Amino acid sequence: MKQLSFAVIGAGNGGQAIAGHLALKGYKVNLYNRTYQKLLPIIEKGGIELEGEVEGFGKLNVITDDMEKAIKDVDIILVVVPASAHYKIAEDMLLYLKDGQIIVLNPGRTGGALEFHNVIRKREDLDVVIAETDTFIYACRSSMGKSKIYKIKEVVSVAAIPKDKTQMVVEALNTAFPQFIPAQNVLETSLNNFGAVFHPTPTLLNAARIETTKGNFEYYREGISPSVAKILEKIDNERMMVAKALGVNTISAKRWLKESYNAEGENLYEAIQNTKAYVGLLAPQTLDCRYIFEDVPMSLVPMSSIGKEIGIKTPTIDAVIHLASVMHGKDYWKIGRTAEKLGIQGMTAEEIIELVEGKRKEVTIA
Repeated sequence: MKQLSFAVIGAGNGGQAIAGHLALKGYKVNLYNRTYQKLLPIIEKGGIELEGEVEGFGKLNVITDDMEKAIKDVDIILVVVPASAHYKIAEDMLLYLKDGQIIVLNPGRTGGALEFHNVIRKREDLDVVIAETDTFIYACRSSMGKSKIYKIKEVVSVAAIPKDKTQMVVEALNTAFPQFIPAQNVLETSLNNFGAVFHPTPTLLNAARIETTKGNFEYYREGISPSVAKILEKIDNERMMVAKALGVNTISAKRWLKESYNAEGENLYEAIQNTKAYVGLLAPQTLDCRYIFEDVPMSLVPMSSIGKEIGIKTPTIDAVIHLASVMHGKDYWKIGRTAEKLGIQGMTAEEIIELVEGKRKEVTIA
């Protein structure tokens, strides 16, 4: 069996970390970033310097801002960009994809694989697999060709559209990372989206502190107090209600911390405080960050919108979306992944399940 080759799309925190780690493991890895300037320090080094849980240097095969060169002849394409960029990335790679390639969104947030699939299916001649994870495999920070991996998660769920391709994707990823396990379907990976729980609300509720200190405090351990954690628990409960209505085997955020980081506590606040991987992780330096401009429209909006389609109320999630929209001066309801954009408007819960399992073909191309 030949060794698989990878393209990593996105040279941000996660992209540099996973590209470097794969290269360190001996895989042939291409790294793409839309902005060439960001690639210059990596080109100068020839790869990524790793520290933390993984130490060493990962020499990259190709470092480029040319999508065609990046994905040419690779087996697996790992998309590691903000979810708000998924649609554009899908359009950019559409002409260059080849039969048999696997595309994995890391993570898909909520509805990512479905949105990506709606773009890729414009090429009726193409036979590729679209998959998404429920979370990113690392807690990490990267810059200028240096990546610090604070923690490698113990379990990461992945699912494909249609679901009968999931096992094949997992087996391919397991050649490099044993942490990947199969999920029920992309509804599970989409709704077991814990960034939606942990990112927007603490950022909004620490807005003054972020603006006055430029994020110079520990985001999880100091930014999430017992009171803030109570709101996170409400958001988590609403997420799980939507998931339950769609037949998804969901878990709570508290249980996820146990499974991913082996962190425990009597409640969510205690579990967060006991998560060693969060020690030292600082807050965003500005409110113009992915925790809002990605997680609100690409995670909370689809959860709320899907909930409305199937009769589940999400008042706490809706409140956070409204606050983020006011703070950023943007209509995140309009920008975000609504049921209409995902091609599921007007569908029952049963029809949505049939769609992601490949039993229903009518997907609207947004």
